[in-house]
Amino acid sequence: MTGGAGGQGSSHVRAFHAGGANVVIGGIDAERGAALAGELGTRARFIRLDVTDESSWSAAVSDAESAFGALHVLVNNAGVQNPPATIENTDLTTWSRILDVNLTGTFLSIKVAAPALRRAGGGAIVNIASTMGLGGTAHYAPYVAGKWAVRGLTRTAALELGRDHIRVNAIHPGVISTPFIHEPAAGAVAAIADFYSPEPFAVPRLGEPADVTRLLLFLASSDAAFVTGSEYVIDGGLLLGPALQAETGPAAA
Repeated sequence: MTGGAGGQGSSHVRAFHAGGANVVIGGIDAERGAALAGELGTRARFIRLDVTDESSWSAAVSDAESAFGALHVLVNNAGVQNPPATIENTDLTTWSRILDVNLTGTFLSIKVAAPALRRAGGGAIVNIASTMGLGGTAHYAPYVAGKWAVRGLTRTAALELGRDHIRVNAIHPGVISTPFIHEPAAGAVAAIADFYSPEPFAVPRLGEPADVTRLLLFLASSDAAFVTGSEYVIDGGLLLGPALQAETGPAAA
């Protein structure tokens, strides 16, 4: 689980662990990651992982196999957001950093972990993308571009790995109530949540990490054995457009 100590990641980690799985928490925040592993105790460990570094991935996969014998599920949950800015005002350093983590990190994970999943006899890869990967969003070009690309990477990996009994799917969360959307990105003043009100959603609330976790557990399980290359939107109806309220006046004659 990359980004396993974050708002969504920690929810996912706890749920897999509660279900009896061995869990490896990958990330760069050693303090939070180690604390979560310590809280869970048996069957949990933290590995420092820079998702943009192929050698870091190789070490993490090797550590996971050494600790638990085999790798069966890989969840690409790590992600960063850019400070809101127009394309004209987005510097190349920001563009490259966002794509390095959100896209190249996912590419490297599949490249390095696929042989381990193959050695285990198969398994599941789930990429956590975003509803921003399904439509344009002003001021978030690097993030949008990266998440759009993860869609193509997911489908390509599903084709390449299916005969090895490795399924690859993507989840597109909407506005999920975590620090990721409530706290401004580095260099930003406003947070993503400042731009979204759930009032017009068909389900008029922000999502909770547990909403995404339940879908993730399904895709990682044998219940989804015939599901690969698929995309699952979990956004409370955000992408549907506003849910108009019925008029409350007297009925027409």
